[in-house]
Amino acid sequence: MVGSIPSVAEAAGPGRRRGWIESRIAAMSLEQKVGQLFVMHVYGADADTPDDRNTEAYGVATGAEVVAKYHLGGVIYFTWSDNLPDPQAGAHLSNGLQQAAMSLPTRVQIPLTIATDQETGLVARMPAPATVFPGAMALGAARDPELTRETYRITGEELRAIGITCDYAPDADVNINPANPVIGVRSFSSDPELVSQLVVAGVEGLQGAKVSATAKHFPGHGDTDVDSHTGFPVITHSREEWEQIDAPPFRAAIEAGIDAIMTAHIDFPALDPSGDPATLSKDIITGLLREELGFDRVVVTDGLGMAGVREKYGDAEVAVRAIEAGVDVLLQTPAADVQYEAVLDAVRSGRISAERLDESVARILGMKYDRGLTGDFQVDEDAVVATVGSAEHRDSAQQITDHSITLLLDDAELVPLPTGSVYVTGWGETTTVALAEALAEHGHEATSRATGADPSADQITQAVEESAEAEVTVVLTYGADAAPSQQKLVSALLDAGRAVAVVAVKTPYDIAALEGVETYLATYGYQPVSMVALAKVLAGDTLAAGRLPVSIPHTDDPDVELYELGAGIDQ
Repeated sequence: MVGSIPSVAEAAGPGRRRGWIESRIAAMSLEQKVGQLFVMHVYGADADTPDDRNTEAYGVATGAEVVAKYHLGGVIYFTWSDNLPDPQAGAHLSNGLQQAAMSLPTRVQIPLTIATDQETGLVARMPAPATVFPGAMALGAARDPELTRETYRITGEELRAIGITCDYAPDADVNINPANPVIGVRSFSSDPELVSQLVVAGVEGLQGAKVSATAKHFPGHGDTDVDSHTGFPVITHSREEWEQIDAPPFRAAIEAGIDAIMTAHIDFPALDPSGDPATLSKDIITGLLREELGFDRVVVTDGLGMAGVREKYGDAEVAVRAIEAGVDVLLQTPAADVQYEAVLDAVRSGRISAERLDESVARILGMKYDRGLTGDFQVDEDAVVATVGSAEHRDSAQQITDHSITLLLDDAELVPLPTGSVYVTGWGETTTVALAEALAEHGHEATSRATGADPSADQITQAVEESAEAEVTVVLTYGADAAPSQQKLVSALLDAGRAVAVVAVKTPYDIAALEGVETYLATYGYQPVSMVALAKVLAGDTLAAGRLPVSIPHTDDPDVELYELGAGIDQ
């Protein structure tokens, strides 16, 4: 195991760090202290431009006013809140929000934590021109910690250039359930040891770039078939299974010196029989994470607007119970006024002690100090374009992605593709086009037609007819193991006698539901870098170096492995 990462504070001396934290806490009002516990979103790409959506959510018009009203400890960026239309706009917003935080007429000014979910792959808030990577499971297929470290180093450098100082990544869940609707390719692997290695590499990459890493979702969200955004998952693992499967990546992250861990809105009866979500469980957050695993840095909730945390209690009670459980940061509170006042009232009444509040504030301030925010909270807006999406970063991303493509089956001997025309069909309007264009660059005459996630009978018929003009048909599938119409598309092409190569561009589990397929590849992502890497393999310019990072069970008997962990054809 690689040793823990020294913080900026440790390099400067623990006494100075402690003195900075204690002096701020001593000067802060109760309202400021409680505000430090909240990380909320704001609307718009300028801190001082009014937006009606801010008024509706918070009663004030601008992002700067939201920061001031709640004495916010942090802000989280999303694409849907229009924070990141382009890198320079994001940097401008960061500077404006930080200026707002540092200009409040209070006894002490504290810089913001500016956060986002840049896991890479499926969950990425910074779109192009930021450097695009295929995601965690693709890195799991590459099986090289150095490639993962470089992925997150580049990601961290680009985040920091925009003024983002905390990334809610990497995902530390061990995805052992093919039906998992919310994790899937966000996980590195179904192997706890491999996940642990790559989580540590991700922590090192991000925090080496002065961005706080966050392992999620504790105590482990990898074995569920319910999405905690819309329901309340129950994890049926025993305590022994948790120790063997779910715990190792979090232990490794803690040993590596990770700044933060995010909770999961899941019911885990073997760890707490109360039926409360882990986010609100003192047994899990304080007893297990803090006392048994020894984690004394920042614990942040998953978004508090998610269904999994709102089924048992009202919003006010959720906020207070999370802090009582041992949480420090309340993320994405859906009722900001109610929840902010609830925490204030809980401290005033003694339900939450002043000492307990100060513990969380100290951890939050310590994270800000460790990542250099005490003297470096503004960014150079003019320099952003030289870092974010630089040619060097894009080249590195492509080289990393080239190691991820897995060739799982090629009884039809279609890889590399024979000379002649190629017809690309299946999932993804832009993805099918991207692959066809990439194949054309390798000398293939390639055409494409997308049929989507749920192709109609007419679309299937059209695809079969058009495929007759090509030597080989490449079908992209996306969750086809749970999409009968995609299965029908593949069957119709095979029944028509076409030479068919199937490529799963999300999870690799699709093959379990596709009878008769003789050539099958997995990319673990549909981003352009993955299509370029796939085209290189199909054209024979590179070898498929990836190996299956999860096992694929048989559809009729989940206890029987159709393909084992590490499977892949040596070309």
